[in-house]
Amino acid sequence: MTTIYIGIGVFLVLGGVLTIKGVHRLWRRRFVRGSLQGLAGLLFISLAVLAISIAMNLYTYSVFNKEELVADVRFESIGPQYYRIYFSPAGEPARLFEMRGDEWQLDARLLKWHGVANMLGMQTVYRLERLSGRYRSVEQEREGVRSVHSLAETKGLDLWTWSREHQQSIPLIGEVVDAVYGSAAYMPMANRAQFKVTVSHSGLIIRPSNEIARQTIETWK
Repeated sequence: MTTIYIGIGVFLVLGGVLTIKGVHRLWRRRFVRGSLQGLAGLLFISLAVLAISIAMNLYTYSVFNKEELVADVRFESIGPQYYRIYFSPAGEPARLFEMRGDEWQLDARLLKWHGVANMLGMQTVYRLERLSGRYRSVEQEREGVRSVHSLAETKGLDLWTWSREHQQSIPLIGEVVDAVYGSAAYMPMANRAQFKVTVSHSGLIIRPSNEIARQTIETWK
């Protein structure tokens, strides 16, 4: 992120200087040189605005270098196939959700930087996307009440979506960044079960963190 901020500052300064010089030369009737400098200044300013938009989006992601804790999840039964979820992202207050079904899943987005981006100090980042539930019964899955909760707010240019949509048409993108959808496998819900969610470069990993969760997984399998 520091690299992006430096780039924004450089582009803004260059853009401002060139635009002012271009306007000054146009005022002195040096139209060709003034127009070129003015256009170059506007180009640098546009690049700075684009970088600001990208930085706003990347700010919604978290950096990690190895497997790290993402969240603690605890379940409390409030009815048949109906649970209250205490979702505690690492370093943040717990969030409360209600979920219907038998199993739950957590999804995340990962941006993996390569090549020049790595040399410039860009690191792999992740963002939690959604928490969802499902029924074991196919019939209930088709007709039952579905539970899907959004965990992220998109700001600025959605770099993850943009890079996925343009990797085929602009092959160079794949040399710089991989936009990966890291989904943890469905796990069972049970009263008082607790789980820990971690993230690695391969995606999300869910592990039981109390005996109830361990026994539930053994029975579920």
